[in-house]
Amino acid sequence: MDCLFCSIAQGQIPSNKLFEDEEILAFYDIDPQAPIHFLVIPKKHIDSAAALTQQDGALLGHIYATISRLCSELGCENGYRVVTNVGQDGGQSVKHLHFHVLAKRSLAWPPG
Repeated sequence: MDCLFCSIAQGQIPSNKLFEDEEILAFYDIDPQAPIHFLVIPKKHIDSAAALTQQDGALLGHIYATISRLCSELGCENGYRVVTNVGQDGGQSVKHLHFHVLAKRSLAWPPG
């Protein structure tokens, strides 16, 4: 499998890491859309949110708890947005589950 985010998770492609443990990796987006913009990915390859199963519940809890902690540490007291895109029409450009976290600016709704 030729997956960009798997290569980043395995350290084959460098990233500006924010957090890493055995299950997940958080790193800053290379094309930030907000003053704070980072991605959180599972190290295990999952194509998208559409491929999640009940067995992934603990992983998702860990991802969201980590996002909450990182946003607190980064001073995102005014709020932040967590986005995951699914499929071509949803804007998913990398076929590996990932969560964009954007903060430190007002974010319009509905998104573009």
